[in-house]
Amino acid sequence: MRKIFSLAFMVLAFFLGWLLYRSIEEPITFADERAVRQDAVADKLKTIRTTQEMYRDITGVFAPNFDTLKQVLRTGRFMEVRIIGDPDDPNFDPATAYDTIYSPAIDSVESLGINLDELDIVPYTDNVRFDIAADTIDYQSTKVPVVQVGIPYKEFMGRFADARFKRYDQRYDPNAPLKFGDLSKPSLAGNWE
Repeated sequence: MRKIFSLAFMVLAFFLGWLLYRSIEEPITFADERAVRQDAVADKLKTIRTTQEMYRDITGVFAPNFDTLKQVLRTGRFMEVRIIGDPDDPNFDPATAYDTIYSPAIDSVESLGINLDELDIVPYTDNVRFDIAADTIDYQSTKVPVVQVGIPYKEFMGRFADARFKRYDQRYDPNAPLKFGDLSKPSLAGNWE
């Protein structure tokens, strides 16, 4: 009888130890996985922000979708105007003092190591694409281009996309987007920064 109780207590002790381990392991795993996945998506959003800035330099506005963004970056050209001479010189002739140079945008894209084919794919997903929107708004009596690109956490968090993980971090909301930009004001700031 004593051996049965000892065996039962040993099984109970192992079970309670396992429950204790699981209660400690899950929040640590969640925090680690969230940091890794959020950093990967934020890095991709930084790359998209860079390409949107390139697109704006070429066209004057932001790209409303990824197909247009990729096409312009593959075929578009940056314009650089150089001033020849000293504009402060009294003999400066503005009619002949400017030189315009065009350079292919794809050269800059390739030198930065940006892969345009995978630009819109969210890391840690099965070909889920980022949400993108661009517009022109009136801001302080001026027309300005605006853009917003992002994706909700639930799309790339895998098994941690459930709201129950909010108990480990009160700020975690799987429906909230990880994004940069704003359609109501001219800003390219990311909400992870």
